[in-house]
Amino acid sequence: MKITLKLYAGLSQYLPENAVGNEAEIMIDPELDLQGVLDCYGIPSEKIFLVLVNGVYVFPDDREGYMLSELDALAVCRYA
Repeated sequence: MKITLKLYAGLSQYLPENAVGNEAEIMIDPELDLQGVLDCYGIPSEKIFLVLVNGVYVFPDDREGYMLSELDALAVCRYA
């Protein structure tokens, strides 16, 4: 399943090589939840401040079990 991963505020080091600027189209297993995607790309949870899916905030307690859909945009911003 294809989604767009956008990483801001110093998190771009966790993007794959095909990234353009601060975002990349990635393929994920449809069975992988939002937290699983973050873990898969090695983004440390202690650095994560905001997580948005299609511009809508996802609370930390909701990230595990939150299932993404084809063509979703997942944006992550770190603590300043």
